[in-house]
Amino acid sequence: MTGVEAVLLTIVTASTPLLLAALGELVVERSGVLNLGVEGMMIVGAVAGFAIAYATGSAVLGVLAAAIGGAALSLVFAVPVLLLATNQYATGLALTLFGLGLSGMIGEGFVGTPGIRLDPIAIPALSELPFVGRLVFGQDVLVYFAFFMVAAVAWFLFRSRWGLVLRAVGDNHTSAHALGYSVVRVRFLAVMFGGAMAGLGGGYLSLVYTPQWVEGMTAGRGWIALALVVFASWLPLRALIGAYLFGSIMILQFHAQAAEIDVPAQFMSMLPYLATIVVLVIISRDATRIRLNTPACLGRPFVPDR
Repeated sequence: MTGVEAVLLTIVTASTPLLLAALGELVVERSGVLNLGVEGMMIVGAVAGFAIAYATGSAVLGVLAAAIGGAALSLVFAVPVLLLATNQYATGLALTLFGLGLSGMIGEGFVGTPGIRLDPIAIPALSELPFVGRLVFGQDVLVYFAFFMVAAVAWFLFRSRWGLVLRAVGDNHTSAHALGYSVVRVRFLAVMFGGAMAGLGGGYLSLVYTPQWVEGMTAGRGWIALALVVFASWLPLRALIGAYLFGSIMILQFHAQAAEIDVPAQFMSMLPYLATIVVLVIISRDATRIRLNTPACLGRPFVPDR
């Protein structure tokens, strides 16, 4: 394996959880809901995936458990926000804190336990090709699933009838309700989808990226996924580009240390989060672009009798 190939492979593994979580949150925000609990859903997905994979010996069941865990935790957010019209910002932050605490409690007995790894798919002959073999044809199923979901979400949002309904709910929930669409039902489904995708992103961390359970192993990736949605202007293809950009920055610290570059390790560790702030500041200066794609009802509660 060449040095360039090794770098590209680590970029893929660093970017995939960001892409999965960002795609889920993108759909949630397109429906007009802002869920700041992505970090909490990711960490619960990580511990659920690890625990079930360890108990059953099956990484595939671990992946399913991660998605279910994230979706289940999303209901803790959806019920008060969509049925009781609580503040979306406060509820999302509470969900993150709850998820971090819950995952620490569930995962306490798994600390230091060897995990079950989700093996890559080996395609005969193709995966043995020089350079592109492992990079293109030797990835695990979640990497291919993430790319598939970019196309699937784009098609759903802009080519399907129900995608049009979801965007209508996000842009004007009062008009969508007047036309007979169930705003609450659409948003419930969107929030659960976002939770499942965030859970898969967390499951990727504990089953592929580092197949073990470490408390707080998401390390702020949920917040980066939230920033990615804004960076992408709520467009799936841009989310793919942004995920790989941020993934490249995240693994830069490891390769810089391996190359013995004289930069403090603490500075390299903060680069992804510094880049997130810089990108958001740059994007915020383009008010026209933000208004063009931002769902008009984002963060606004919907109460039918108002």
